[in-house]
Amino acid sequence: MSTGRVRTKKKACSSDQSPDNLPLRSSGRQVKKKAAEAADDDDEASEKKYRKCEKAGCTATCPVCFASAAERCAKNGYTSRWYHLSCGEHFCNECFDHYYRSHKDGYEKYTAWKRIWTSNGKSEPSPKAFMADQQLPYWVQCTKPDCGKWRQLTKEIQLTPQIAKTYRCGMKLNNSTKTEGSDQCSMPEDLRVAEVSDHWWYSMLILPPLLKDSVAAPFLAAYYPDCVGMSPSCTSTNRLPGESNLVKLEHLKSVPNLTVAGMNKYFQPFYQPNECGKALCVRPDVMELDELYEFPEYSRDPTMYLALRNLILALWYTNCKEALTPQKCIHHIIVRGLVRIRCVQEMERILYFMTRKGLINTGILSVSPDQYLLPKEYHNKSVIIVGAGAAGLAAARQLHNFGIKVIILEAKDRIGGRVWDDKTFKGVTVGRGAQIVNGCVNNPMALMCEQLGIKMHKLGEKCDLIQEGGRITDPTIDKRMDFHFNAILDVVSEWRKDKTQHHDVPLGEKIHEIYKAFIQESGIQFSELEEKVLQFHLSNLEYACGSNLSQVSARSWDHNEFFAQFAGDHTLLTVGYSTVIDKLAEGLDIRLNFPVQSIDYSGEEVQVTTADGTVWTTQKVLVTVPLALLQNNAIHFNPPLSEKKIKAINSLGAGVIEKIALQFPYRFWDSKIQGADFFGHVPPNSSQRGLFSVFYDMDPEGKQSILMSVVTGDAVTTIQNLEDKQVLQQCMTVLRELFKEQEVPDPVKFFVTCWSKDPWLQMAYSFVKTGGTGEAYDIIAEDIQGKIFFAGEATNRHFPQTVTGAYLSGVREASKIAAF
Repeated sequence: MSTGRVRTKKKACSSDQSPDNLPLRSSGRQVKKKAAEAADDDDEASEKKYRKCEKAGCTATCPVCFASAAERCAKNGYTSRWYHLSCGEHFCNECFDHYYRSHKDGYEKYTAWKRIWTSNGKSEPSPKAFMADQQLPYWVQCTKPDCGKWRQLTKEIQLTPQIAKTYRCGMKLNNSTKTEGSDQCSMPEDLRVAEVSDHWWYSMLILPPLLKDSVAAPFLAAYYPDCVGMSPSCTSTNRLPGESNLVKLEHLKSVPNLTVAGMNKYFQPFYQPNECGKALCVRPDVMELDELYEFPEYSRDPTMYLALRNLILALWYTNCKEALTPQKCIHHIIVRGLVRIRCVQEMERILYFMTRKGLINTGILSVSPDQYLLPKEYHNKSVIIVGAGAAGLAAARQLHNFGIKVIILEAKDRIGGRVWDDKTFKGVTVGRGAQIVNGCVNNPMALMCEQLGIKMHKLGEKCDLIQEGGRITDPTIDKRMDFHFNAILDVVSEWRKDKTQHHDVPLGEKIHEIYKAFIQESGIQFSELEEKVLQFHLSNLEYACGSNLSQVSARSWDHNEFFAQFAGDHTLLTVGYSTVIDKLAEGLDIRLNFPVQSIDYSGEEVQVTTADGTVWTTQKVLVTVPLALLQNNAIHFNPPLSEKKIKAINSLGAGVIEKIALQFPYRFWDSKIQGADFFGHVPPNSSQRGLFSVFYDMDPEGKQSILMSVVTGDAVTTIQNLEDKQVLQQCMTVLRELFKEQEVPDPVKFFVTCWSKDPWLQMAYSFVKTGGTGEAYDIIAEDIQGKIFFAGEATNRHFPQTVTGAYLSGVREASKIAAF
């Protein structure tokens, strides 16, 4: 045994205690017996001097007490028992007694801590937990670039983020100045530090680390701190000592959307207890499946992972305008003991994983080559992305920031795909494509608006329904028919529960069947106006599906509703989606007017051929073209796509809606429509359903005079072959009917979209056709041999039909590409 120190054994007898001086009454036999006992005592004393830790597998041959609390602390000497916290950290039985025994001086301190811990926490307030939480010394790393050694602080020093951020070897922490001399960094590092990185060291850790004063604490006040990786002894948990957890939790149930002061109200990264159904939310007390797959070592006790993951997420949402790096996280990890070293090491792994998955360091962040977000081992890839829409640009931005070489090939002469803003209207941006954000809580569009400093306009719920002739429909009629409309959809939901794909029917047919049965069974007769209002609600459904209901699956029309959707406000992105799209594209290698004709992945590398005959060679290709182009075989694949993928592609529909925007010399609608962002048009009959069914006021400030309307369902076909002026004439006829009591001026400017005739788009958004299922989205999204990847709204089963869904599909594929 090597202890690094030379020890001498005490002699069993001194010179004046020789056998000749023993009392005369001791016989020779007794003398021999006592001499033997004395020798045994000598050996036992030696053994006690070097007592080992009793924890099986502990490598500490000569433990040292870190507590030094009791007057008779064993320090590095003998104790009747060593208490093991880690292979490098023990406390002696004397210090245990100092805090645990009621007659000892430290008992009051221990019991005070115990009261707080019991009040806030769920885990056992044991003496070991007390020692780990209150007595272990802190460790801090030298921030000098050429040093980086770990140093143990003295027991009385409380580590703070500021100390961790600025610490240099030899620094005097009482006045934040360095000691004299420049050789402090040359002092050797404690040998225990090297052991912390080994797998066995963590397996011998008795208690998981619980962070103190975590940045995540304000987000997680409704949880037991120790269940989400935080110390119950900290005041920043927002729990008061002695306060009942039950009372606290009951109180917070009334505040389901807990937000942090000064933070964007749409940022709600963590589920609150008993809350569910909120998209892109993380359960702070549970590891998700992909996390368990990546970090299986935490499956038994996820506390350290949860503590660090929650901290990283909280730091990101506190400042999403700058890339979150390991260096920015390290000084926020406040935990006692050697385990802090392990936390810092693990934090880097977890941060890179979360970056790759797009949970953090996403959006419109742009980084320079010396600041790539992932380590060098990720950089040795080249990727070609087909299409510069939201999906392609999202993937390109992520991959570029990771340090991966990316080229985007775009067929059109502009970026954006189905995002196309018209900025020729005076003072207002009007989206020819998408412009509304549906559900802002945790929506990446809200994140990017925060990064850009853009405010979104919350759309109100008020929507007056105006009949042709100018009369505003009684709101009670609208509510009544909305109730019946939703009741019909509820019956559709019940009907499909035991139905397979083969039992599927068109949604329009099923709705008509249920409606007819309801009329017959109930005996209710709807008025002519009520029938028209029902047609208005059906047109809204066709707007949502992007198709006439005769094409849509009754079984799977709302397949994504089974997944958590984006909650919160619906907003108008007044500056237009192009503001976000342009920022995503900034600094990327984008080649416009390069339509891709074929992708050959039969060899080791992939060859992409564009219309001009140029052959591009790369390792991986990401295809983000609209579903309609895949259906029409606009790109030839070699080898051909699998039968399974082709079937999935054709089981979805390429939905079409069209838009018209009109600028007027003045706001003629203000006299009738007040305090509303849009108004509805009650169709005169079912044949005109979907023809300008809703009009949006495009200037929330009320300064400009611009209306935008949509054409959906069968109405799309009726205008498809008309000239723009003919469509305008039809729209003006409708507006003049809705505002018959007044003069409606001719517009000074207008546009009509024609998405179905655009050769490189041919559609608005996807839907599930009769006989299809939501699984088709997943099948289309499947990569081929780790070479060909697919993104776009028609590959996102959770959030199809939206710019958000397209964006997230690009982030998803960037993660997959980086991982291969």
